[in-house]
This record gives sequence, C-alpha cells and structure tokens, in this order.
Amino acid sequence: MQLWEGIALAFQQIWAEKLKSFFSVLGVILGVMFLIVVVTVVEGLDRLVREDFSSQVFGVNTVTLRRWQQVNINTSRAERRARARRPFLYFEDATAIEERLTLPARIAVENGGSASAVGDNGRAVSGVQITGATEEIFAIRNLEVAEGRVFTPQESDAGVPVVVIGTETADVVFEDGVALGRNLRINGFPYRVIGILEERGSMFGQSLDNLAIAPATSPIQTVTSAPGVAENIIIQAINPDQLRDIQMEIEGIMRARRGLRPGEDSNFSLETADEAISFWNNISRILFTVLPMFVSIALVVGGIVIMNIMLVSVMERTREIGVRKAIGARRRDILTQVLIESATLATLGAIIGVAVGLGIAQLLAAFSPMPAAVAPRWIALGVGLGMTVGIVAGVYPASQASKLDPVDALRYE
Repeated sequence: MQLWEGIALAFQQIWAEKLKSFFSVLGVILGVMFLIVVVTVVEGLDRLVREDFSSQVFGVNTVTLRRWQQVNINTSRAERRARARRPFLYFEDATAIEERLTLPARIAVENGGSASAVGDNGRAVSGVQITGATEEIFAIRNLEVAEGRVFTPQESDAGVPVVVIGTETADVVFEDGVALGRNLRINGFPYRVIGILEERGSMFGQSLDNLAIAPATSPIQTVTSAPGVAENIIIQAINPDQLRDIQMEIEGIMRARRGLRPGEDSNFSLETADEAISFWNNISRILFTVLPMFVSIALVVGGIVIMNIMLVSVMERTREIGVRKAIGARRRDILTQVLIESATLATLGAIIGVAVGLGIAQLLAAFSPMPAAVAPRWIALGVGLGMTVGIVAGVYPASQASKLDPVDALRYE
C-alpha cells in the first residue's frame, strides 16, 4: 500500500467519524498544547532574563561591586547577620579602582531609589525610578537620549541639580510636550531637565520609561543613599575578553584597601551578569526536567485512548478487512493501513495542540507580563511526539487486524 493512499484512507475515516476522532486525540491535543504553552513561556522568560534583564540591570560586559550579592537564595540567619556587618562602599572606592586598575574600563557609581516627581506646572507622577549616578552610567547602560543631552563629568563632580528623564515621566508631567529646560521637583528639590531618554518599553509589566537620572553627588542623595555611599560600583570592560582579569584586579584592590589577609573571606561582592542569573539557570533546568513528566502523562493517556478506539475500529471493519484479504491484500498491507491511520489521527491531534498552544502563549504575552518565544524545535518535537504516540498506540490494533483469517472475517456479523 502506498503511503499517500493510506493517509487519504485515514482522512476519509477521520472525516466520516469526526466526533469520535476528536475525542480519540483529545489527550494528545492537551499534552502537546501544555508542552507548547509552558515551553514558549519558559523560553520567553529565559530570553528576557539572559538578554534584556541582564543588560538592563547589570549592563553588557560588566562586573558590579556591591556590599553583598543582589540575589541571595537559601541563606542562613548567620550568613544574613554576617552580610549586615559588612562595611559600606563609598565614592572613594570607585576613585581608587579607577586610579589603580591597569586594564581599560568604564567606571560608574549607581544608587537607586523611588519617589514622586512634580513639574513646574504642578503635575505629578508617582513611582518614579530614581537613579543617582556618575556620567559613565549612560554608556554602560546603553542609554540614548532622544532629546537634549546627558550631564557632563563636570556637572557630575560638582553635583549640579540637573536630571535626565524617561519618556513616560516627561509625557505625564509635561503634557504639552516641552520638558527641556524646565524644573522637576524630586523630594522637594528642583532639578533642571536637560535630556529625555529614548523609549525602552517595559519588563515584567514594569515600565522602564518612568525614571529620572541625576548626578550621584547632587541633592538626589536624599532619595537614593547617604552622602558619599555607593550602592553599586559598575565596571565595564572595554575589551570583553578582559572581564575576568578586571574582576580579579578589582578584588585585589578592594582586599588591599580593607586590609584583608589571604585567608579571610572578602567582605564585599563582585558579580557579573552570568553569575547573577545562575539562580535562573537552576530554575529553568528544573522546569525543563519536570516538564516532560507532565507531558508524558497526558500523552500516555492519549495513546491508550487511541489504541482502544483503533481496536474498536478494527472490530467494526472486520468484514472490510476480510474482503481486502480475499482480493489479495497481504498481512503487511493491513498492518500498514491501520498504523498509518493511527499515526495520522495522532499527528492531526498534535498539530491542533500546537496551534492551540501557540495561540494561548501569544494571548498570555499580549495580556500579561509573561513573555513568549516560539522555538521551531519545540513545534517539531510536539508534532513528532504526536506521531510517535500514534504509531506506538496503533501497533497492537494493527497486529490484531493483520492476523484476521479472511474466511472468518467475511462471516463476521
């Protein structure tokens, strides 16, 4: 029997009994749908964490010096107490690193906070992400201005009250569209708006455009941190291949500044983006390990249903099989026909599952902060799993059909 002839016969049988065929593959549809939905969301999160999150939070090719690690999981009470006793970082630490570092790099201090901002027209915006930083932060974070300019090194050193704001902050406070040169009050202090950043969108449902960046030594310290304290000292390697060497140099500089002996633990934290998202690597690994277990349960159930339906179909078509054998059909032909029908049924269910799964994943991406990334390999895997389930489920019914005696089959009522 030709393959395409068998597929055509299978579709005729499916079309003749549409409702029964649908319920036959419902398990396969649900299993493949679940696979596609979960995998596209997990891969979307993976891409977001590795690309957008790491670049926005840490910067590209950067090492960040902090008082303690930004992400701490499963830490004991003793470890938390030890971290709390660590000394603060100061602007002088950033200056010392800049003076002693032998490899080319950009260095910036960055302190964060949140506050409301009020324009000179009385309009206000709440929840503004406030950043006090030195001028290199714009290059390190790859922040481009759509209008105006960023503050200069001289303005940064002098703590001049100037500010660069995001598009959302500008649109809400200065609804007439004119923001440059006007005053914006943050925590009661007036700042002159000198630049508006390009739109960056959102991440995890949080706007990246409702922000204000001012020199770290300006009055913005009343919102971000105590005077002279540096929450983050960010060092970006000019040459990406030298990032690890820069990290080692910074560690040596800081240990020397704090008088730490060779056997003592460092009382500060140095993180790269790869190290900081290691927790996500563990989570994604667990998800991709557990996921096949849940999918396999649905597919096994779907396979059992298909096998039972095919057994019923074989019984209903016993006389037809007898006629085929009587006019010369070989055992192999009957076996192939039933297998093709079973595989076609399950593959069709898998395709429906893929389509529904992609639709649900796109709806989640459109109406929630959950991202979705569709990888072709998972679509191929879903269809392949459906076909495999159909073939495996059809082996026993096909074997039973091929063993029917033509005489007995023709006499079957």
